[in-house]
Amino acid sequence: MIIDIHGHYTTEPQALHRFRDQQLAGLADAGRKPKSADLGITDEELVKSVEPQLRFQKERGSDLTIFSPRASGMGHHVGNEAIGREWCRVSNDLVHRICTLLPENFAAVGQLPQFPGAPIDNCIPELERIVGELGFVGVNLNPDPSGGYWKSPPLTDRSWYPIYEKMCELEVPAMIHVTGSCNPAVHFTGAHYINGDTTAFMQLLQGDLFKDFPTLKFVIPHGGGAVPFHWGRYRGIAQDMKKPLLEEHLLRNVFFDTCVYHLPGIELMARVVPVDNILFASEMLGAVKGIDPRTGHHYDDTKRYLDQVNQLGEDARWKIFEGNARRVYPRLDRQLAKRGHPGRKTA
Repeated sequence: MIIDIHGHYTTEPQALHRFRDQQLAGLADAGRKPKSADLGITDEELVKSVEPQLRFQKERGSDLTIFSPRASGMGHHVGNEAIGREWCRVSNDLVHRICTLLPENFAAVGQLPQFPGAPIDNCIPELERIVGELGFVGVNLNPDPSGGYWKSPPLTDRSWYPIYEKMCELEVPAMIHVTGSCNPAVHFTGAHYINGDTTAFMQLLQGDLFKDFPTLKFVIPHGGGAVPFHWGRYRGIAQDMKKPLLEEHLLRNVFFDTCVYHLPGIELMARVVPVDNILFASEMLGAVKGIDPRTGHHYDDTKRYLDQVNQLGEDARWKIFEGNARRVYPRLDRQLAKRGHPGRKTA
């Protein structure tokens, strides 16, 4: 089985966008607020909306996508906390419906109703709902709800601990994923996303979070931002800070996906990051949707790159494409086993 751990619902029906527009219009004029959170979207419309993803799964050779709401659409810095809570619930419910309609193709990961300055404790009810009631297998956690101005404490600060405690209790990992940027100096997919990934790794390196949460798991997307390219820098900084080696300090708990859109980048990642910490992902229909004129293939067809990395043996490929995802997302592993896909037994 080939599991793509990073997919977003970027082909939403227009009814969802109209609801969001009405939400935000209601900030200035209460009469323009949406009358109901029932969007009137049929099951048939939902299935049709993900036909591009289903086609790419078939064409590119992947089996299952871990699917979450549009990242840039999370908009934690937009509106107020009440609006964000409703938006989060509506977005998560649509993802749940798709994953229920197409369980062989999608597994659900949710967003949280984070808001700048609001305690992370306020997100726990939604986390409990999507995991306990809806069967989600993970969550996206935004280290910067301010949208590019970085006003939150680092991820190692104790103010984050309530959500970590609940994540460990529920056995769900978090993908560390920012949303859109409202800072005009910081482009969202080209700068803010990569900055967020890199900053999160450095925050974790500086602290000792996993001494308090040895079972907590984070996935840093987009190949880990700048981290693999500067692996020696981070090893050296950790050494200067008298921290343990990265393998002991972070890599039992921190993982990277393969949303890197060229072969040399994937080759670099495979050389410097331990194979046990790499999870296949494409973010298809995400940040980069075009075709590379040098190859004639879509930039985000990351399986093609991995297939060309000769240094990866059969066992390493199994880990990247399936085994590591099952280990990092234990609820997904159990769901797959229930549906007749038990996975490979390991020693």
